[in-house]
Amino acid sequence: MKKKLVVLSGAGISAESGIPTFRDSDGLWEGHNVMDVATPEGWQRNPALVLDFYNQRRKRALEVKPNRGHEILAELENYFDVTVVTQNVDDLHERAGSSHVIHLHGSLFESRSTKDETLVYPIRGWELNLGDVCAKGSQLRPNIVWFGEMVPLMEVAADHAANADFFVVVGTSMVVYPAAGLISYVPHDALKFVVDPKLPEMGNIPSLQMVAEKASTGMEKVKQALMGLA
Repeated sequence: MKKKLVVLSGAGISAESGIPTFRDSDGLWEGHNVMDVATPEGWQRNPALVLDFYNQRRKRALEVKPNRGHEILAELENYFDVTVVTQNVDDLHERAGSSHVIHLHGSLFESRSTKDETLVYPIRGWELNLGDVCAKGSQLRPNIVWFGEMVPLMEVAADHAANADFFVVVGTSMVVYPAAGLISYVPHDALKFVVDPKLPEMGNIPSLQMVAEKASTGMEKVKQALMGLA
């Protein structure tokens, strides 16, 4: 029986593929105030702006490819029972071959009804426009968890973390909650790795190894360490 490996990934792993990280140093998100494009209030004010913003991100995501960091996580499925919990809304983990990905913050490539949130549809191509409606006739919105909204898959992710034999954090600053709190669910004796060029402050966490590298090279080192324990 394979041991359970749970991975929490963030914007840093996708940045190596050419997807800009969450916010630039000026506090803007690709030139936009986050409150205008990633909140329910922003959607109410200007849905056309929000749709265009995500259309452009979707188009960009389709133009890039998974990098070595994504590929290593997929390769580890040959040796471990791997669950990837990602804060990213792109599909690069899936395209690299990971078969069990939990998207905490939703997916760029899905839309959902503004009337019935259980109505979720795949987005073919890169455009979602005003006038695109669900089966009940209401406007479709990006299936993204915006600021101020619940994170519906957090409990599922926490259950996986609580049963992990190994836990890897890669490419995240560990400041966005509730995702950053996942590590607190991991068993004390489970071996943990944090991979990021700018290592976050982690406090006193047992069995923790820090790897101050970008995802692609850092995950090579983590893979070697894990292979010795498989």
